[in-house]
Amino acid sequence: MESTTVKKAPISLTERALHEVKVIMKDKNVPEEYGLRIGVQGGGCSGMSYLLGFDKAKDGDEIYDVEGVQLIMDKKHGMYVMGMEVDFQDGLNARGFTFNNPQAKSTCGCGSSFSA
Repeated sequence: MESTTVKKAPISLTERALHEVKVIMKDKNVPEEYGLRIGVQGGGCSGMSYLLGFDKAKDGDEIYDVEGVQLIMDKKHGMYVMGMEVDFQDGLNARGFTFNNPQAKSTCGCGSSFSA
């Protein structure tokens, strides 16, 4: 009998963010084998920007289950997003996903890029 260990995701999603991800997956007919990829990429006004989208897992990825949502992350991105919380805002001033990252030393005004 094999034992599988599910690692705790280094990133958390609020209830609103999880709900929105599930709604998007259903509305956009995202294939079952796809998960939510979270990571970072070079660019943005502060040096690095967040990556959020649906994708298939690749070699070198870590996969986490967050309340039924498959979270995919490149292992190399872990140090930049450890402890980050993803939320979803649906207000008059802003609508979209927001990133609360304790690893960020500075962020830009729009909140989508940071420096570590």
